[in-house]
Amino acid sequence: MTLPSVSLGGPLAMPLLGFGTWQLRGDAAYEAVREALEAGYRHLDTATMYGNEAEVGRAIADSGVPRDEVFVTTKLPPERAGRERETLDASLAALGLDAVDLWLIHWPPRRGGSVAVWREFLVARDEGRAHAVGVSNYDLDDLDELVAATGERPAVNQIRWGPKLYDAKLVAGHRERGVVVEGYSPFKTTNLHDPVLTRIATAHGVDPARVVLRWHVQHGFVVIPKSGTPERIARNAQIGGFVLSDEEMGQIDGLSRLG
Repeated sequence: MTLPSVSLGGPLAMPLLGFGTWQLRGDAAYEAVREALEAGYRHLDTATMYGNEAEVGRAIADSGVPRDEVFVTTKLPPERAGRERETLDASLAALGLDAVDLWLIHWPPRRGGSVAVWREFLVARDEGRAHAVGVSNYDLDDLDELVAATGERPAVNQIRWGPKLYDAKLVAGHRERGVVVEGYSPFKTTNLHDPVLTRIATAHGVDPARVVLRWHVQHGFVVIPKSGTPERIARNAQIGGFVLSDEEMGQIDGLSRLG
């Protein structure tokens, strides 16, 4: 599977298609990540609050895929504000890694608390324990607060995203700030039975889920579908063999509730 990546600065590149692990626990998490790596995913997304970092790390180690070929993200829960270093230490120990590729603030901490946490994230990045740092579930004002206080922008903002939530102004706002949009819950936010998606899927000989994933990738959005089913894991990875036309992309954009 050869799919594009987005640069996070320097040599660090983040694959646009990743594998999400939310709600996957224990052996199910381990097996799903093994399946994902076997299917060709090279980007894995976990978080402290998911409780599966150890299984993700064990799956990476057992897969035989070289560490430098796998992009790994984890996240700090907002209630761990003030305990950033020990939380990252625990994540790295569980994952069995010296560094993660991307560390995110999972949600904004209580009002006024983001800047202090962000400063600690920048320290972790500068120490090489996280190759890049970013946020999740932040709005544009939240991003501006961090930049105003530190002069440093988050590399990524991971947000709930999909065709129904598409907002061209929000995308433009992120790109003006140099922040990559990463979408989660691409299927939960989408009606996969929508006639627009089913018609486009039929035209390309794929299922609507892959149309949604392809839409993300062609827009330059990072997307992290999750599944515990081997067949779906493999099928969702197969989005490199077709291209949506400009007209089809526009039709999918038009599914937005803002339209």
